[in-house]
Amino acid sequence: MITQLIRQVGVVGAGTMGRGIAQVFAQNGRQVILYDSVASQLLDALHIIASRLDREVEKGQLESKQKNICLQNIESVAGLEQLSLSDFVVEAVGENLALKQEIFDQLGNICREEVILASNTSSISITQLGVASGRPDRTVGMHFMNPVPLMKLVEIVKGRGTSEETLVVTREIAKSLEKMPVDVNDSPGFVSNRVLMPMINEAIFCIYEGVAVVESVDLVMKIGMNHPLGPLALADLIGLDVCLDIMETLYDGFKDTKYRPCPLLKKMVSEGQMGRKSGQGFYTYVQ
Repeated sequence: MITQLIRQVGVVGAGTMGRGIAQVFAQNGRQVILYDSVASQLLDALHIIASRLDREVEKGQLESKQKNICLQNIESVAGLEQLSLSDFVVEAVGENLALKQEIFDQLGNICREEVILASNTSSISITQLGVASGRPDRTVGMHFMNPVPLMKLVEIVKGRGTSEETLVVTREIAKSLEKMPVDVNDSPGFVSNRVLMPMINEAIFCIYEGVAVVESVDLVMKIGMNHPLGPLALADLIGLDVCLDIMETLYDGFKDTKYRPCPLLKKMVSEGQMGRKSGQGFYTYVQ
């Protein structure tokens, strides 16, 4: 199978999603080159991955030898050009179109012509990223869910120029990571966030308009709708800044007021309340 030829994977971005993606590739036997422009982000990522693996060892879900092999499979680098020998690349930086376009432009010049460039974007156009890369046929969406090591779903997003061969290879890679690939077409928010984010945004409007308190909104959805996590707790987990970026992408993409971000969401983000990662969102977290 062609996926057996993909031995070295480049991951761009060492934040929450990037480090999770790096971990699952490394745990499944791939050599990972993890890049981030911020050195401290790389150090944090390696520390967090090691801590996650330690917990798996403590629970008897992983052997110490397997943990060590996984960590040895990850190399952190400070220059994007060091991904030049990668056989497959996944971009996982923040939801900013201009930033992603710049990265895909660089990757299109750095990586070998046959290398597939995937984006973990949760809402941004794969077609636009394909144009930026100069290889639209080899550009695809590979949208993992958070937390990456635990969640099975991967949305495989077809841009306007994405080739069938690229889709086949990307699906097979997802399966090799023990994930479930689901095909979707390029549209703002794809399927997952086009459905999820308006629900979260509406839950925030319930708080903004005084319909109920945070705990009540989450309890209604958990107990009444059998959701494992309430929408406001989920927003904190995702990151309120990420939720806002996705809602703004939906609003800009569809020009429909039903996607208008709640003013409370915008206010909280402007005040640095990002959820779990900042220690404060709809709930307070111990850092």
